[in-house]
Amino acid sequence: MAKDFPLPRGATGFLSPDDAGPLPGTDLRTFRTALYEAARLTGGTVGEVEKQSRPRSFHIGSVLDRAGETVVLCHAHHPWIAFASERRNWYDEEFLAPPPWAHAFTDAGLTVLDRERLTTPLSAVDTSALTRDEWRRIRLYHLTTLGGVLFNAFD
Repeated sequence: MAKDFPLPRGATGFLSPDDAGPLPGTDLRTFRTALYEAARLTGGTVGEVEKQSRPRSFHIGSVLDRAGETVVLCHAHHPWIAFASERRNWYDEEFLAPPPWAHAFTDAGLTVLDRERLTTPLSAVDTSALTRDEWRRIRLYHLTTLGGVLFNAFD
């Protein structure tokens, strides 16, 4: 998996004062639609959906079914999806394997990232597009994984 995941502009969700223009955005409606399809597939319901707000870099929602609650993270600037067992403001290695209904997100045009990818050490990721300010925050928050950089709450 070495260096096969180049981090594009906006991957950290952090906008430095030197950045030209706004960061790209992931459509919240697409995320919500995929959540409802996932809930339909499980015979469950959609839990609370929270739109990304600073400093968090992601939208968050959940699917509730007989197995319990699965938290679904949607990166606010790139169409990446991750799964977790609890709601938090940031993650580093606390990711779950995609559930069987994860295809509801890929069917909607989003990219599901598996636990192995998300827990990849940063040394194995192409971080050449990250700015000095982003690296400062990565070090400040002691982030060591791809998932930690993508699903964070830099302030």
